[in-house]
Amino acid sequence: MDPEPIVLIGAGGHAAACIDVVEQHGGFHVAGLIGTAAEIGTRVLGYPVLGSDEELANLVAHYPNALVAVGHIRTSEPRVRLFATLVELGYALPVIVSPRAYVSSHASVGSGTIVMHGAVVNANAHVGRNCILNSMSLVEHDAVIGDHCHLATAAAVNGGAAVGARSFVGSHSSIREQVRIGDNCLIGMGCRVLHDCAAGTRVTGQGER
Repeated sequence: MDPEPIVLIGAGGHAAACIDVVEQHGGFHVAGLIGTAAEIGTRVLGYPVLGSDEELANLVAHYPNALVAVGHIRTSEPRVRLFATLVELGYALPVIVSPRAYVSSHASVGSGTIVMHGAVVNANAHVGRNCILNSMSLVEHDAVIGDHCHLATAAAVNGGAAVGARSFVGSHSSIREQVRIGDNCLIGMGCRVLHDCAAGTRVTGQGER
């Protein structure tokens, strides 16, 4: 079958990384991107910025698949809002998995999630909707990742650990096995999280918690 068209919502650096994964995935071809008003008419890696958020209602009839390609570091709010808008408008939100990633057949990954180059999702892991599993990240066996989370490059969530919805785990950070991270948490770069974190916790600076 021919690749289906997909629209990426976002036109920044994360969108460029998503384009590369979509191209390698092979099941979809990038029809274009949605950006800010100032970005309309520009191109990202050769693909046109078709319009801004206001055009989404009109584009769904032509391009029924979409992916939220806005990054998430300080807040998940833009990704959460855009995902809800796409669902309301009737877009299909496929899971995109790089052929250079590994997702166990015994794991589950929610709609709208992208699994980027070198990421691993092991047996009995459960990943929610609209997540970013960035390059080289690890979700070990029996771990649970809530909706709208971002595991940054080389972040590791070890066996049986859980990361609550809308949380961010920074590059090269590790979550110890069985540890529970609450909703809306921010774990900075290079942290080792050894104990549970309540909702809204912010862990910054390299070191242990």
